[in-house]
Amino acid sequence: MRKIGFLPVFDQNSKLLILGSFPSVKSRKIEFYYGNKQNRFWRLICGYFGESVPESTVEKKAFLYRRNIALWDMVTSCEIEGSADSSVKNAEVADLSVVIEKAPIRKILLNGSLAYQLFIERYGNLSIPFEKMPSTSPANPRFNESVWKKAFDEIFNIT
Repeated sequence: MRKIGFLPVFDQNSKLLILGSFPSVKSRKIEFYYGNKQNRFWRLICGYFGESVPESTVEKKAFLYRRNIALWDMVTSCEIEGSADSSVKNAEVADLSVVIEKAPIRKILLNGSLAYQLFIERYGNLSIPFEKMPSTSPANPRFNESVWKKAFDEIFNIT
């Protein structure tokens, strides 16, 4: 059965675009990005700014807008078993022009291997700088927070 992902979260001030692969089962259940509490994403990004993780989707969106961060997934719909990226089949890839044409995106961070692979296949010649990041998934034992912090430093100039 085909599953549908989420719409992008961004506004005209977004300067960083973070692209994941596809929402997990837990994310699809709560209907928002990184819904698995074991995923490091919200702790990582909120912690970088010295903020606690918002509880509600509305508060998470407000955080993203306040910090000029756009959030989306490379896969907008697919067939998937559970949450594993390895089970994604017949993926429909996001049309990034939806965000790029309306926001002054200065860098794109790709959260994990599948997001990076799909991005390279479709958008590898994009003029906006991009970087493959270690997946924030709890299934990634090689997660390296310092790589994310360095990338954030480049965008937000917080020392």
